[in-house]
Amino acid sequence: MSGCVWGAAPLLEALGRLWEVQAPLGSGSSASVYRVRCCGDPRAPPGAVKEFVPPPPRPGPARRPGARPPAADCAEYGFRKERAALEQLRGHRNIVTLYGVFTNHYSANGPSRCLLLELLDISVSELLLHSSNQGCSMWMIQHCARDVLEALAFLHHKGYVHADLKPRNILWSAEEECFKLIDFGLSFKEGNQDVKYIQTDGYRAPEAELQNCLAQAGLQSETECTSAVDLWSLGIVLLEMFSGMKLKHTVQSQEWKTNSSAIIDRIFASEGVVNSAIPAYHLRDLIKSMLHCDQGKRASAEKALCSPFFSIPFAPHIEDLVMLPTPVLRLLNVLSDASLQCEEEYEDILEDIREECQKYGPVVSLLIPKENPGKGQVFVEYANAGDSKAAQKMLTGKIFDAS
Repeated sequence: MSGCVWGAAPLLEALGRLWEVQAPLGSGSSASVYRVRCCGDPRAPPGAVKEFVPPPPRPGPARRPGARPPAADCAEYGFRKERAALEQLRGHRNIVTLYGVFTNHYSANGPSRCLLLELLDISVSELLLHSSNQGCSMWMIQHCARDVLEALAFLHHKGYVHADLKPRNILWSAEEECFKLIDFGLSFKEGNQDVKYIQTDGYRAPEAELQNCLAQAGLQSETECTSAVDLWSLGIVLLEMFSGMKLKHTVQSQEWKTNSSAIIDRIFASEGVVNSAIPAYHLRDLIKSMLHCDQGKRASAEKALCSPFFSIPFAPHIEDLVMLPTPVLRLLNVLSDASLQCEEEYEDILEDIREECQKYGPVVSLLIPKENPGKGQVFVEYANAGDSKAAQKMLTGKIFDAS
């Protein structure tokens, strides 16, 4: 599986198919991610290619025995590490799907290794930006917390630690209507930690912070990082989703280290938090259970899933439905009762709606219930969530009639 013409033409060959490179999605120190779509099959779901890019070779003396491996070796190691993790964790609905691997022989700096992945939608980081410092809805927080905990329970059971859980690495799957974990570049098997510098500032557990500091000083930590570091990170993510605030400086403050519980209480009691009117004690207690400084007292993912917080039925806000697209578009207040009662008028409007909706992509199915539940609403299923999202922008507020 190889062959790519990244530069001259935005096409690549992978898994026996030709893919168009549509846009860059992001880049890090050793890898770049691109949105791709399968050529010749408009119904095929788009994908994402993560390319581990070797840096340009630098002239210089030969590497000394025992010296740090060159960056090219690091790129190959990162590829092998993430591939192994994704292959062993394949099949869980809350973990990004690996479709396959291939080599890009046309990279400017020599052959590069690539992962072809499921394309996901909006990240929790982007959702926090949209929340305008008011916090996410309780429905969204609950949905995200449950999905991520399900993923963590699975990968911890497999012996893995994610080790870089943060808002940018939790993405919404519009096709499956759930949150998924991505980026396993720092993951490791518990008891076999091969990377000392784990997690990201602001989401780093105390034991990982200590380990990092000791490693910088050339010392060995007596405490190993375990799956508990992932629960700490998730606790911070949920606290940020509730408050709508980035908490990096808060969790690095001396006040937090002295009494984090009091700061959490203060956040939940704040008048500036939209959710403060909702009895959120269960969420507060769930977050506290993840943020014990002593990793031995931190809740496991399986135990956290038993929290009473998950027994509360929250309904999504209209903003949630707009921000978290799905392949199914729901239009409200589109038809009058009179249109529903007249069969001929109903059929004409149905055809008009189908014709209008098909302007934005292939329509898989269309339903307009004549009775409750859903009476008068229009449900349009598109082949993919991108088409649904485009249609929603243009059709929301539009009224159809037979005149």
